[in-house]
Amino acid sequence: MKETVSSLHYFTIERSIDWFTQKHQQTTRTLLLSKESIVTSEHTFSLEHVLDVSYRPFSNGTGLFYLHTNRGVFTFGVKEDPNEFIRSYKRLKGDPFSI
Repeated sequence: MKETVSSLHYFTIERSIDWFTQKHQQTTRTLLLSKESIVTSEHTFSLEHVLDVSYRPFSNGTGLFYLHTNRGVFTFGVKEDPNEFIRSYKRLKGDPFSI
């Protein structure tokens, strides 16, 4: 089993309409960063295929975490600050400016 270097909780929202009522189901999931890959609930990305990660905060305390890959950009809603996850990723990729 791969050793987890860092993790980040994200949420998904499933919307459904039942008669005349719109319902929202929020589910919390986890991104796992290892020395070889980033794993989501639906995908596994080899670190060699991850080009960058970034984050955009919102004023309500949530934000969007972006995973830039060779297959496109994947977006994850987050409620926590992902800076430790981002720093861990950059250290693994050999970024000389990550502390």
